[in-house]
Amino acid sequence: MMDDIILNALKEDIGAGDYSTLSCVPETAQGSAELLVKENGILAGVEVAKRILFLFDATLQMKQVLADGEAVKKGDIAFYLSGSSRSILTVERTLLNVMQRMSGIATQTSEIVQSVSACNVKILDTRKTTPGFRLFEKMAVKIGGGENHRFGLYDMIMLKDNHIDYAGGIEAAILATHEYLKIKDLNLKLEIEVRNRTELEEVLRVGKVDRIMLDNFSPNQLIEVLQIIPSSFETEASGGITKENVLDYAKTGVNYISLGALTHSAKSLDLSLKAIF
Repeated sequence: MMDDIILNALKEDIGAGDYSTLSCVPETAQGSAELLVKENGILAGVEVAKRILFLFDATLQMKQVLADGEAVKKGDIAFYLSGSSRSILTVERTLLNVMQRMSGIATQTSEIVQSVSACNVKILDTRKTTPGFRLFEKMAVKIGGGENHRFGLYDMIMLKDNHIDYAGGIEAAILATHEYLKIKDLNLKLEIEVRNRTELEEVLRVGKVDRIMLDNFSPNQLIEVLQIIPSSFETEASGGITKENVLDYAKTGVNYISLGALTHSAKSLDLSLKAIF
């Protein structure tokens, strides 16, 4: 999947050819460049950058200085490149787009994880990702200290409000899901979303789920309902949670907090690839 994403990104950018470079840089020219950090944050995407370079021009050399997950500050050099000047110029934007995006997500994730470090809670991402770029965005969450929720629709069952409504209610949805998993011989965890205490009480009556997602509950409401949920169920808070209020949710004792903002609202970290002589 990684190679497919990279090759598609290169194809999207290069098309029929990098005419800016081809028109003025000699084919035999050799050059060097440095990856300059222009903003404080968490570095992410170095390992992906290595793969980008290899797939585009395996003769390009990287001298790595910093690694994924390291805290960086303005003025740091992450790595040096050397080789074909044409190749460095043509691959520059794809490499930077990936690393800036991943570093921004890792930075925001790290800030949120650190803010709740005193609480026994895990910070999760969601499927609210950029189409075609999910692998790298979820990698960035891990680099920033967060955890991945399900990757797609196929590696975990999550029954949300629309599933429940279409299925005819909570009990019908849970029982139908178990029957489907049995028929298909699938071993998947089952999570269900509840929107209020009444739905929660029905889930507790029916059982047969691994995790309960408490959607759009306030911290005070969470504290109240967590008292009636047996420890055999994992609990997850979601909906309306931000960097500003995540600590209030973490203090409730919920097991997991999922934030779409980890990926859909992260600001890219400012990085630059500069030619050196």
